[in-house]
Amino acid sequence: MGEILSLEILSERLRKDRQQKSTVVLANGCFDLIHVGHLRYLEEAKQIGDILVVGVNSDRSVREIKGMGRPVLSEAERAILVGSFACVDFVFVFDEPSVERAIRKLRPDWHCKGTDYTQDTVPEAAASRSAGARIAITGDPKSHSSKDLITRVLATFRATI
Repeated sequence: MGEILSLEILSERLRKDRQQKSTVVLANGCFDLIHVGHLRYLEEAKQIGDILVVGVNSDRSVREIKGMGRPVLSEAERAILVGSFACVDFVFVFDEPSVERAIRKLRPDWHCKGTDYTQDTVPEAAASRSAGARIAITGDPKSHSSKDLITRVLATFRATI
């Protein structure tokens, strides 16, 4: 199970791992309602390096990105769920809408984004390159989303009420 740490403690921990020449991979997202797309994104990201670190958007930043009514699950619950994946080594929660500050602090070797992005559309591309990280697009085609899952659940329950 991936350890949930503050960004500061994680930064120090990774410094020690780097002395062992470990390759650090960073992935991030809201992970509002966990679905198979999230798992595939993270499993493929883990294949790139030795240590997979996952940043989970805080509740406040999810509301900024996704709007009112989101997230469905709290940041603590989402961090625990993401950390429960066998491929995840460390999890941290970040409050900004972008993971740029964490990239500058953690200086990963790789920054992975899901297939809803391309090399040219990764919002943190400049920060990643500036920190010396290469960018990889991982996971299966974007055919899963928390929003679609919520819509499907609501439609199912409306039909049965």
